[in-house]
Amino acid sequence: MTLLPILIMPDPILRAVAKPVAKITKETERLLDNMLATMYDAPGIGLAAPQIGVGERLVTIDLGERGGAEDGKISDPMKMINPEIIWKSEDTRIYEEGCLSIPGIHAEIERPSRVKLRYMDVAGKNREIDADGLLATCIQHELDHLNGVLFVDYLSKLKRDMITRKMIKLKRELAESPPDPKHDL
Repeated sequence: MTLLPILIMPDPILRAVAKPVAKITKETERLLDNMLATMYDAPGIGLAAPQIGVGERLVTIDLGERGGAEDGKISDPMKMINPEIIWKSEDTRIYEEGCLSIPGIHAEIERPSRVKLRYMDVAGKNREIDADGLLATCIQHELDHLNGVLFVDYLSKLKRDMITRKMIKLKRELAESPPDPKHDL
């Protein structure tokens, strides 16, 4: 598996709406596997294809022990193609969110507490799941990425502008530092 570079805000690719996957290929499967490896390495619990510069509607999620796995092992990772939320609850919940594309920044975000999701798996089979709690939040966060929306968009303009300046500075610092050999696989 290949670890992929994660784009950092304010990269314009993060603001583009991703296109539906027309056909599931071996390349699609390989990309989803690489996304999972990248997500685990970061470490994170979700990753959307635009975060690695791919404008397709692909998402990986694995809550691991944070999703309630009692043994602390990796849970059943989700690889989603063309996911769409088909229902949201009216009741809401607040979670502290972070994002691999906005490293070091966290904020409390209010979202619907439950969602119903439809997607295709890598075998091309249509699936639906009902999600609540952290899984519902993660699904909404990752699907926002597919629509060019970042969690900081739910914050005030003042906070968002401050975070944007921090990310521009971070990108400049990263560009000036030597590459990390662990990511040169």
